[in-house]
Amino acid sequence: MGDVAVPARPAAPAPEAERPGARRPPRKAVVMKRLRPWLLLAAPLLVIAVLLLYPIIRVVYLSFQTYGLKEIISGKPRFVGLDNYREALGGSYLWKTVLPNTVGFAVAAVLGTIVLGTLVALLLQNLGPRLRAVVIGSSLVAWAMPAVTGTYVWVWIFDPDSGIVRRVLQDVGIIGPEGFNWFTERLSFYAIAELNVIHHSFPFIAITLFAALTTVPPELHEAGRLDGANAWQRFWNITFPVLRPAFGVVTILSTIWDFKVFTQIYLMPGGAGTNPDVLNLGVWSYSKAIVQNEYGLGASIAVLLTVVLLVITAVYLRMLFKEDELR
Repeated sequence: MGDVAVPARPAAPAPEAERPGARRPPRKAVVMKRLRPWLLLAAPLLVIAVLLLYPIIRVVYLSFQTYGLKEIISGKPRFVGLDNYREALGGSYLWKTVLPNTVGFAVAAVLGTIVLGTLVALLLQNLGPRLRAVVIGSSLVAWAMPAVTGTYVWVWIFDPDSGIVRRVLQDVGIIGPEGFNWFTERLSFYAIAELNVIHHSFPFIAITLFAALTTVPPELHEAGRLDGANAWQRFWNITFPVLRPAFGVVTILSTIWDFKVFTQIYLMPGGAGTNPDVLNLGVWSYSKAIVQNEYGLGASIAVLLTVVLLVITAVYLRMLFKEDELR
């Protein structure tokens, strides 16, 4: 048999602007076409600049000044350059108390939230529709509860005089009638704060990971069972690799949230500055600026916290872009 001739594919029509004799669009029309998206975004960008960008610039500017009650009354702040940053970074209080409190609390809270959220997500995967709805609904109640309300609930539970924990421990004979003040000790103070933050944050992790679990092919788990893999081996070798991008996202988000925790620390007894052993970066900045009227020093601490959060956010965005590239 002879070779069969394959008809050539017709060439795609040239764009209108490239066709011979076609008129190019006016330069003004091209410029307006490029500017149209930015014009549509102008209003929201302006609102963001006024509500977000201006306060940040103002805080950075204030951090280079001495600004207390005297300067507020006179209206003449004094420029001191990097003195506020030297005072914040040069003292031992930041490195021995505030930074360990901030980092240690964030690490423990992230680990606790991820572990509890993962366990609840796995539980949701194995429940029926009705029980699953009950668990999700009760979890969302904890997530929707305002941080102020949740903090006062935990303060009431651990109240040194009439809290539920004191009554239970006294009934079983662990503590005597004099009781124990959980809010004066650094370790017990942050243990209560950890319970508060984990209880408030785990529903988001659980529901996010539960949604990600639905993408794991059940055939992989069935093959693992046939190979004799137990539940932990199936999770670590099958589920976790598939859910690694989801774990990365929730871990970075939890880290950002837990580094800038303020309400849960400030509203606890001693957290407003009366107990300097329990302050983190956010509360320390507020205490210096509002309580002690050292607005320049407080602004410099806030800038340092913002820099830390920007670094964590950059890692988060890099992870998102990398995930998009893999797709």
